[in-house]
Amino acid sequence: ARLSSDGSRRIVANAQLAEPLTDRELEILVHLAADRSNREIAGRVFLSEGTVKNHVTRILAKLGAGDRAEAGTRARDLGLV
Repeated sequence: ARLSSDGSRRIVANAQLAEPLTDRELEILVHLAADRSNREIAGRVFLSEGTVKNHVTRILAKLGAGDRAEAGTRARDLGLV
């Protein structure tokens, strides 16, 4: 996953989650926070749309978010994106 401008802050923030996000989940989270659809994300990270959907489901659970918008907000608040 590409690190934000302050990559160490992102690593610390991720480690503080009850269940940290994987590198692939962090990569997808960046696209999710940019309000991209599963189809758009799949094309950018070379995965099937179904695989992206599975990752998004796990990301929402790990962030304790009810929907994609909340996940993006939470990710920004935590410094993950």
